[in-house]
Formats: sequence, C-alpha cells, structure tokens
Amino acid sequence: MTRSPSPSVLELELPGWLEPARVFAALYGSSPHAFWLDGGAGAESGTSYMGAPGVGARVVTASVQTGTLTVSTLLAGGTLATSSVQGGIFDFLRSELGQRGPVPDAAHESAHELPGFRLGWVGWLGYELGAALLGTPAHPARTPDAALLEIDRCLAFDHAAETVTLQLRASGDTAEDAAALAAWREEITVALDAAASAPPRGAAASTPAPEPHWRHAPERYAELIAECQAAIYRGDAYQLCLTNEIRLDVRPEPLEAYLRLRASSPTHHGGLLRLGEVSLLSASPEQFLAVTAGGHVTTKPIKGTRRRASGLARDLELRAELESSDKERAENLMIVDLMRNDLGKISRLGSVGVSTLLAVESYAHVHQLVSTIESQLADGLSGVDAVEASFPAGSMTGAPKISAMRILDGLEQGPRGIYSGAFGYFGLDGAIDLAMVIRSIVLDATGASIGTGGGITALSVAAEEVEETQIKAAALLAVLGA
Repeated sequence: MTRSPSPSVLELELPGWLEPARVFAALYGSSPHAFWLDGGAGAESGTSYMGAPGVGARVVTASVQTGTLTVSTLLAGGTLATSSVQGGIFDFLRSELGQRGPVPDAAHESAHELPGFRLGWVGWLGYELGAALLGTPAHPARTPDAALLEIDRCLAFDHAAETVTLQLRASGDTAEDAAALAAWREEITVALDAAASAPPRGAAASTPAPEPHWRHAPERYAELIAECQAAIYRGDAYQLCLTNEIRLDVRPEPLEAYLRLRASSPTHHGGLLRLGEVSLLSASPEQFLAVTAGGHVTTKPIKGTRRRASGLARDLELRAELESSDKERAENLMIVDLMRNDLGKISRLGSVGVSTLLAVESYAHVHQLVSTIESQLADGLSGVDAVEASFPAGSMTGAPKISAMRILDGLEQGPRGIYSGAFGYFGLDGAIDLAMVIRSIVLDATGASIGTGGGITALSVAAEEVEETQIKAAALLAVLGA
C-alpha cells in the first residue's frame, strides 16, 4: 500500500523482511557514492537506512583551508558537473533545509523520539571543521573537512517490526510519483533476484599483515600525557582528550571490511559512507547530537572506559571498577558540564537537563560510562544551529573546549580528519541524528587510518591511558588484518 505521510515523502512497504547487508551489496555494492546508517547486525530495535544519490542529486564537500564548498551534480551516465563556491557547510545546510523553527505539535513524533530519516542529506563533519568554527588551528586533512550526499530516495529497515520501506521524495505530480515508486520497486526486485542467483563471491586473496604506523609511539604518547597533566596543573584545562592516529598501507574493499567490522563490533550507530575514493566505516557507540522535528535535543557523551573480559566474574569486576572510579566519573562529569553549556546557547531558558548520569553501557570490547543531556530548542533556531553550537563534541576535546583544542593542537602535531567529527543525517523535516566518528576506519587513496584516544585528567596514569588507546584500536586493526 502506498501512503503519503507528509507532502514531500512517499512510502511503499515491501513484502517480507530483507537482510540489510544483502540489500546493500546488491543495490549499492559498486556505487561510487552511497550510505548505510546501520542499526547493527542482529538488531531488534531501531531503524537502518541506506541509499545513494540519484541523477540530479548533489555531492557537497567542504574545505576549511580555502573556505569553499565543492558542489558536484550527478549526471546521467555517472559523470559529475562540479563547481566551487565560497561558503561554509552550516550556512549551506540552512539554505537547503530552511531556517524552520521547532514544530512542538508534530504529529509523527513524541517529545523524546526521533521520527527517523525523512530524506535530506547524509554525510560527515570532520574535526578540522570544528577547529575553524572556534578559531583554533586547523591542519590540512587528507579527506574533505565535511561531505554530504543529497538523498531523495532510500530504504528504511525497521528492526522491531521487521519491515522494509521505500522512501521517495515526491515531485507533486501524483501519477508521475506513483510511476516512479513502482519503477524503483521493480528495479530493486530485479537487482535482488540477480544477486541471489549470482555465484558466491570468492574469498579475498590473502595478503601480508600490514604494519601499523602510529603517529606517536607508546613512549611518546606517555610523554604527551605528562604534558597534558602539566597544562592541567597550570590551570589551562580540566581535561584533555588526547588522540593518536594509526596509518596502514592497505586498501580493502570498503563493504567487505565494513561487514567484518559490523560482525566483530555490533553497535546501534554503525555506518558505511562512501564518497568516491573516501570511505568511512564506523562502529560508533556514541550519539553526538539528535534533534527531533519538534526541537527536542539530546546528546549522549561517553567518557570512561574499561575493557571487557571473557570470564563473567572478571567482566563484572571491570564494570564495577568503572562505575566506582573517581577518575572516570570526574572525566564524564566535566564533559556533562561542557555539553550543558553548549546546549544552553541554543535552548529555551530552563530546558537543559541531565536525564541520565554515569550509566554503564557494555559493547563487544569495552564498558563505557554514558550520560544523557536533553533540552528544547529556543524559538527561531533549528537543529543545524544546535549542531554548529556544539561542534566538535566536548567528549573529543576536553574542557574548557577552546583552551583544550589549542593545547591539543600543539601536542598532537597533525590533523584528526574525519576521526572525532560526526556522521549521520540532516532530514528535510528538521530532524537530525549524528554519531561520533570513533571506533572507525577511514579508507582513501593513500591507505587506511584509525583514530584512537582518551580523556586525560590530573588523576590519569600514563600506562593505563596508553593501554586504553590500544584496546580501542585493537578490533579495528584486526578488521584490516593487522
């Protein structure tokens, strides 16, 4: 049955359940530009989305070094018509989505639930974009400082209901829209049937294990921790999120690598984004910012980590150790205060509150301390304003934010790129859902990169902090064969 829940989006539910990984491989496995916002392997709740820009859609990338946007329009035959304009990504999004204010009585959402992705823009915001926003040093990065795909059609996988729904942006011509929806359904059916009858793909050829090259060796990272603590003792910061980068000379097929990551590190905010030669593969556990069409804002910073153990008794000990750690709790509370301040800039007076404090969430490889801060957008402001006011996330900078970023720039000695930025969607209806780019792999023409790091406080022990960065990177290195 076809229905039109809003004037701009048509929906058509397909018969039966389809496995997202199979669908993405069949429809978008060879697409030069595509996305999969993934609720996780074996998910029993939430919604996954996937799609690719069609003919006439745009691919937009940003450079903070030149202050320009590159806008490429997809033409028939897969070619691109490209132009460059002065401007920033947030002004671009405001011009595309409109400066609409909150719609508190939106029929399709409750006060605290996202209605989901209703088409719009999908992509990432890199860390250097945040540095440029706040006036701190921004290094030239190998990858675009921001990248967005214009999405006018996608598939939505509701894991609880086990339904798959096609979403298509309406043209306003009822007959034309019905024909387009029917043609797209037929196209998908043919592609899935062809994929099902195709011979199985051969195993990837074995290659020598790649050698990881850390920007800072363990001994140097320990020295940088000491420098962080010296800055804290001087009163220049309370906490510093010190990061490291690992480079590998390896170029796996993005989907195959993502499926390995998805299997080893299931999470609710995973994703695969491919923009030409650059692919982001993420098993992120952290929601940066979510905004409903009604203007309800949520952020869930993660600070505080313990590894998982194979034995139940030891695993519970590590979880209890995390919950009782003065250092980890202080680290989390500092970021809660920072995010409350960021949200206060764009929220109704008195609406900012902490709904969950220091909760433990457990993932395949780590236990984490997570807090939840919520608010309501001030009148006249949009979700794009909320993202701009909060970016980059405090959990990836430290506190106070600007001072922390300046100190870290002097210590890290290089760009973070996409790592410690955010990825997700900006919907046509004003809804936004962005995850942190952590526990992620970036593939480009020069190879693969992984970012890892941790929050440094006066109570940090260097050996433990070094080990934490290694624990966070281990599963990602394994995906790449290292």
